[in-house]
Amino acid sequence: MQKRKLGKGNLEVSALGLGCMGMSFSYGPPKDKQEMIALIRAAVERGVTFFDTAEVYGPYINEELVGEALEPFRGQAVIATKFGWRIDPKVERGLAGLDSRPEQIRRVADASLKRLRVDAIDLFYQHRVDPEVPIEDVAGTVKDLIQQGKVKHFGLSEAGAQTIRRAHKVQPVAALQSEYSLWWREPEQATLPALEELGIGFVPFSPLGKGFLTGAINKDTQFDKSDFRSIVPRFSRENREANQAVVDLIAEFGRQKHATPAQIALAWILAQKPWMVPIPGTTKLHRLEEDLGALNVELTADDLRRLDEATSKINIQGDRYPENLQKMVGR
Repeated sequence: MQKRKLGKGNLEVSALGLGCMGMSFSYGPPKDKQEMIALIRAAVERGVTFFDTAEVYGPYINEELVGEALEPFRGQAVIATKFGWRIDPKVERGLAGLDSRPEQIRRVADASLKRLRVDAIDLFYQHRVDPEVPIEDVAGTVKDLIQQGKVKHFGLSEAGAQTIRRAHKVQPVAALQSEYSLWWREPEQATLPALEELGIGFVPFSPLGKGFLTGAINKDTQFDKSDFRSIVPRFSRENREANQAVVDLIAEFGRQKHATPAQIALAWILAQKPWMVPIPGTTKLHRLEEDLGALNVELTADDLRRLDEATSKINIQGDRYPENLQKMVGR
């Protein structure tokens, strides 16, 4: 398994990680726990060392799943989790608003340590920037947790470039996690240049466009009401039909390279920068193996240029979040 480093703090992980959210949350009803434990352990056997979860996924049950699955691999697996939400199980998806007050961060850290069955959280992200709490206070609180040995590395999720800079001055940021893929390239404008300048790693989530770039979703796909995509504008039936052009394009590149659309989409990210580690999620072993196959896909400079040129001509339709969640990104 190829390895990559996130940030300057010696955080080394497998070149592809595994996003575990969909095993318990957001993409339909939770999957069978024992099957998901087996899948996570199968990922470890194949060389994956980087696993992504959060307290809000479930809420709580995804951390418990990841903790149980990876307990036999302590010291071998790097677990990233997140704080920053006020959770109320009675509210839809448990998301009752943002909360990054220092006392809340400390509370979440202690609870996550128990659920994950670890002595220290490898990578602790602020899940969304809280406008009510100065980012310096957030970074300072995580710095204290690092000094106490409860956390090893600090991360941010969906933060804007200025916020990243402010946080980094207080406590070095190891990684930023944000959405990035062949159909969402907005981070290239201001975020990625800032990360490169500061020496911060980048962890693209939804590198397969929430499944769309695999080619397994089309205009006729029916989403369960518990599936987050059922309320995402980009996944409306008419937008899926319009956006099919980008999948067709990636599939054509795949045929030339004897690779699947998913493998092309992941190989494209891997070819951008050596400090990017995408975390595709899956609940199926054959998809995990397909994703790992992206590590063997070589895209030349000419391939990348042609992909850029072709995709730049396609106008992707629909916002990537409903309005209430869209307001929380890029702060």
